[in-house]
Amino acid sequence: MSPRKKILLLHLVGQYPMAGIVWQAAHHLVALDRLGYEVYYIEDSGAPPYDPRARSVVEDCSYGVEMIRRMMKRFDLGDRWAYWDSGRNVWHGLSRQKVFDLYRQADALVNLCGTTRFREEHLACPVRIYLETDPVFEQIQLAQGNEKTIQFLNSHTHHFTYGENLGTPECPIPLETYDWKKTRPPVVLDLWGPRPGPEGKVFSTVGTLYNVGKDITFRGERYYWSKHVTFTRFLDLPRRTNQRFELAMEIAKQEHRTLLESHGWEITDPVPKSSDPDVYQNYIYACRGEFSVSKDLVVRTRCGWFSDRSVCYLAAGKPVIVQDTGFGSNIPTGRGLFAFDTLEEAADAVEKVNRDYASHCKAAWEIAREFFDASKLLSAIVKHAGL
Repeated sequence: MSPRKKILLLHLVGQYPMAGIVWQAAHHLVALDRLGYEVYYIEDSGAPPYDPRARSVVEDCSYGVEMIRRMMKRFDLGDRWAYWDSGRNVWHGLSRQKVFDLYRQADALVNLCGTTRFREEHLACPVRIYLETDPVFEQIQLAQGNEKTIQFLNSHTHHFTYGENLGTPECPIPLETYDWKKTRPPVVLDLWGPRPGPEGKVFSTVGTLYNVGKDITFRGERYYWSKHVTFTRFLDLPRRTNQRFELAMEIAKQEHRTLLESHGWEITDPVPKSSDPDVYQNYIYACRGEFSVSKDLVVRTRCGWFSDRSVCYLAAGKPVIVQDTGFGSNIPTGRGLFAFDTLEEAADAVEKVNRDYASHCKAAWEIAREFFDASKLLSAIVKHAGL
């Protein structure tokens, strides 16, 4: 029997030790493991870690390292992991020598979210896959000739993006230079699945309201890397329905919190919900479904992006109502999954779900199974990469 091919997943669980990030990594790790690969989790970007308890970037990486250790144990992935504490130049998990050996021995590495800027040791791996989960920004930088972006993308041998409409007439953002392949956020279906129990009372979402640092202008249009820009259009939704809405969101500015609460939105601290992948999963199961807006950048470009968080709701058999990014061109909407662009469309979607809730729960699960199955999506990626 020939040895299993090795694939290294580069990601950011230690940098951002939150349950949603854990699930994103886990769906890739578990799927690749089940496809027959010897898969490793490597985090050596050198980025300083965020500690959700302090709600700040910190020097001490112990919280993030423990989250990685728990993730690998939770999903039966053993000790095939490493984290580099660049501040102290200390390796956790596998040793520096073992990781550098893996870069020379591995058949491929997957740079999930583009978290790692490659150094010489990474380039020893012959197949280097860029798996872009947040489209548009890099494509605009590339079209504008940004040298750092070009160098970054050149360091990869294969390029994948969640922007399924990029380069099509539906989206103004071009795909240039590289053989971009389209994909979607994967979910390992049997790690989720519908659960019997009482119907949840609230539509919820988990995340951050206000983001900064990646706003960008293209062809005279300014695009914003934040949800607070789009949320203002839907402030009145709780008043338009009899439905409760809960936001498990980091809301840094008191003015934003006050505005949302004055319009009937319920705010809860996201940190306890994100402290552990099982806690996060149970929170989703306890909710009625998901309601969320999307970042202005992906909404106005209609790039077709879809959220890996929303896929978890679908896989739990929970209906999803999310702001339209053009994903309806590739994924069916109207049962279990709704795309809205106006306040009226959002309110109508809530009414439709509540009128026939059990049917929409079933449809949500079927969409997850048909369009987001990790075994299918990851199989396509490794096949394209010649693995």
